[in-house]
Amino acid sequence: MKIRKAYQTIADAVELPHVVQLADNLYGAAFFLMKLIPARFILDHARRDGFIEPWMPIIETTSGTFGLALAILSALHDYRLILVSDPAIDLPLLRRMEDLGARVEIVLEPAPVGGYQRARLDRMAELQVEFPDHFWPSQYDNPHNPGAYAPFVELLVESIGQIDCVVGAVGSGGSLCGTSSFLRVLFPHLHVIGVDTHGSVLFGQPDQKRMLRGLGNSLMPKNMDHTLFDEVHWVSAAEAFNATRELHRSKALYMGGTSGAAYMVARWYAKQHPDANVVVLLPDEGYRYESTIYSDDWLREQGVWLKRAPTEPIHVTLPSEATNMASQLQGKGVWSHMNWKRRSYQEVVGTPFETEVLV
Repeated sequence: MKIRKAYQTIADAVELPHVVQLADNLYGAAFFLMKLIPARFILDHARRDGFIEPWMPIIETTSGTFGLALAILSALHDYRLILVSDPAIDLPLLRRMEDLGARVEIVLEPAPVGGYQRARLDRMAELQVEFPDHFWPSQYDNPHNPGAYAPFVELLVESIGQIDCVVGAVGSGGSLCGTSSFLRVLFPHLHVIGVDTHGSVLFGQPDQKRMLRGLGNSLMPKNMDHTLFDEVHWVSAAEAFNATRELHRSKALYMGGTSGAAYMVARWYAKQHPDANVVVLLPDEGYRYESTIYSDDWLREQGVWLKRAPTEPIHVTLPSEATNMASQLQGKGVWSHMNWKRRSYQEVVGTPFETEVLV
């Protein structure tokens, strides 16, 4: 009998995903918590380079799973952790991070420009003055975020072989930009599809309140490399939640809302291209969403319950066209896509984006 060495920590055990075949040419990378990959890579490099001392606090802004990843690693390595979040953070996530020993501060009002993300950055700047000796992981701008995904790409290639398309939700720009950059070294013709939501600035729409969390952004991260993307899809919360439930019913994968959004797009693309091997990133499990996405009553109360999701997107030629269609449907949105064609943001939108606010 082959004896397998035990993992040192739970983070070691669950950092990489299970690769699951979802259809003849569609594979899902199902993560326990995808943000463990960049969080550990960033902290390991910081410790190696002398940027983290045992007495220093780690300070970061987050409303999602990067904060949970930092909390897990901080508990395992006895780091002090201060997180700045906003009212959109879900209660199970907040409770878990605090139980792991993190101090979590909630900003109560959005900034006039940049929304809650700008307000969180402003509060974090105050904490950085209060604790001058600190470490800031800076997930939006730290090149170690996209640079962390080489082991994941190695796993994909060992499991699948030839990969023709990768589909993933886009938020900080780290996971999909990092994964596709490494994959393109092996497969230059790799087709990369980014999944966003309406009201996100990442691909040229104006910042608006967004119900679908875990993807999209109110500010432009430096880790976003627009020239990597062949296609962009905008998915509404209702469609993403419906697809999340379908992923569970049909494949028994209990994942979060960003996974549902990416799965819906990947399933469509795989059907359109039966000879292409398609990989979809499924970033986190669904246990945080038992009382929301997995509750029919909650979906109806929020006005995002769909009996049946659309089976294909509507093609647009400009990001503003997707925004206009969303407003025509009273903010509920509609699944739409455009061919980005590996162009820069300025080439598509006509004006350069600014990242100075994240420095």
